[in-house]
Amino acid sequence: MRPKYLLVLAAIAASLVLAACGGSSTSNSSSGAAAASDTVSVKHVSGLGAVLVDASGKALYSPAQDTAKMIRCTGRCTSFWQPLVAGAGKPTAGNGVPALGVVKRPDGMRQVTAAGKPLYAFAEDSAGKINGNGFMDEFGGRSFTWHLVLASGGTAAKSTASGSSNYGY
Repeated sequence: MRPKYLLVLAAIAASLVLAACGGSSTSNSSSGAAAASDTVSVKHVSGLGAVLVDASGKALYSPAQDTAKMIRCTGRCTSFWQPLVAGAGKPTAGNGVPALGVVKRPDGMRQVTAAGKPLYAFAEDSAGKINGNGFMDEFGGRSFTWHLVLASGGTAAKSTASGSSNYGY
């Protein structure tokens, strides 16, 4: 009788795992890619000015080490810094947003850029809460310094992060 229970429990557990693995076609769970649409808007943030935000209102960042020609935030980095994934067409820019583009990432996904800077959302942010400006971390032996992307196309220099961390990667 005991083996029959184990078989039933194993079948239930496998069903739950498979159900949890299903998901929307707009996200890429293996890369940590942001599931929000590729719409970019401007939001005024006291002390920082006009910053770019995604469709959910989360601030958008770019690391000093990435360019549209050289994406270095890959692998585990994207579990904290989620690339703003481009849909099939052109990304949508709200009023005051610099020129948006798309770059192909090393993992094959299309990522939105603003003024040539690849855009990322920080996993520890929420709409209206900025934690990653000036944040420094390291992934796969590469160091990153993250900055908010401003509507001017530049990046914010003022740090709002309380420190830095390499998260052990």
